[in-house]
Amino acid sequence: MSAETMLAFETDCHIFSGCGFPAPGLHSFVFKPLFTINGFEFNKIMLLALLSTVVVVWFFWAAFGKAKVVPGKLQMIGEAGYDFVRRGIVYDALGKKEGEKYVPFIVSLFFFVWIMNIWSIIPVAQFPVTSVIAFPAGLAAIVYITWVTLTFKRHGFVGALKNFSGYDKSLGPVLPMLIVIELLSNLVIRPFTHAVRLFANMFAGHLLLLMFTIGTWYLLNGIGIVYAGASFIMTILLTAFELFIQAVQAYVFVLLTANYIQGALAENH
Repeated sequence: MSAETMLAFETDCHIFSGCGFPAPGLHSFVFKPLFTINGFEFNKIMLLALLSTVVVVWFFWAAFGKAKVVPGKLQMIGEAGYDFVRRGIVYDALGKKEGEKYVPFIVSLFFFVWIMNIWSIIPVAQFPVTSVIAFPAGLAAIVYITWVTLTFKRHGFVGALKNFSGYDKSLGPVLPMLIVIELLSNLVIRPFTHAVRLFANMFAGHLLLLMFTIGTWYLLNGIGIVYAGASFIMTILLTAFELFIQAVQAYVFVLLTANYIQGALAENH
């Protein structure tokens, strides 16, 4: 049962009423299908991911579809966001000349991840898409394939292997051990941590918000109302903090993406 189902159908569950605290858990991240077509289940998480795509495409289309020399409010916001990622992330990591061609990819990735995160605090939606590992893993896989492809394209087969393995013959007897560590780090651990970093932060944040939100409702009974007030304040504070973390995690995800691309294009690993 999802947390939203629990809150909707157990409204009489309060402290001192004979029922235990309905703690959130893994069941809070599972949703019943909205509909099924030929065995394919489409649920709320997929809907939010689809809406994230629509929101990003609509925003940039509306902001730049009919761009003006003197920008309107929406165009100004779009330009500020675009320029923040372009100059603050892409140019810093790749340089202007090398990085310009990757700006659209990284800007799109940043806003897509951010919107998927921000659903957590939007009424009715109230769920961060990236707290389900499949979505960060899918995005990390796209970045991984891009990075590996660019590495082989820039350095050739042998050069790419040296790039991945950190090959340096001057290291002497420790070189074999270093090669194993670097290959494991770059080709296995790197994409794993890239996905898990985003997933774990969004998963933990949503779980905390659920804990205090449900706790506020659960304590609304008798003397528990005093504690419900404290729990409600924590909910507000955590929501504000989560809003900050959602932007930070989107920033970190694309910053690492830019650094991986930079490593693929660099002459030396």
